[in-house]
Amino acid sequence: METSQSNEPCTSPSSPALAACDPACDLVTVPARQGLEAVDILRRGALDAVGPVLHDDGCDTLGFLVPAGTAAGWDVPGSTCTETNGHGLRLTPEPPVEGSDWLLPPGDADLATDPAVLRRALGEAARLIEAADSCR
Repeated sequence: METSQSNEPCTSPSSPALAACDPACDLVTVPARQGLEAVDILRRGALDAVGPVLHDDGCDTLGFLVPAGTAAGWDVPGSTCTETNGHGLRLTPEPPVEGSDWLLPPGDADLATDPAVLRRALGEAARLIEAADSCR
């Protein structure tokens, strides 16, 4: 597995959350606050643009399933993209590891989130969070 990261929040290439996704996916992990904003942005869009999303309760992060190969060029600050190389990864309706849950389970969402669409949503989410925090 290879990891492309920008200011890694808390996952590592050996994260047990990776045991949950499809063999042909990579996993983009972001802080939960930014991830939840991005999910809202994606779900408000004209297209059904968000795939399965994993919430890691213990680390307070969200993981977006993206197509395989995304990790090679992922460079979004504050996020990590882990290349899974299909190492025993499976989409299941049950939470994949103890302490995690599907925010958007497989079957309720597209197979994977388009990385370009996710990149834009994460950027917009970061700007919204920064604006909200500056009003305090």
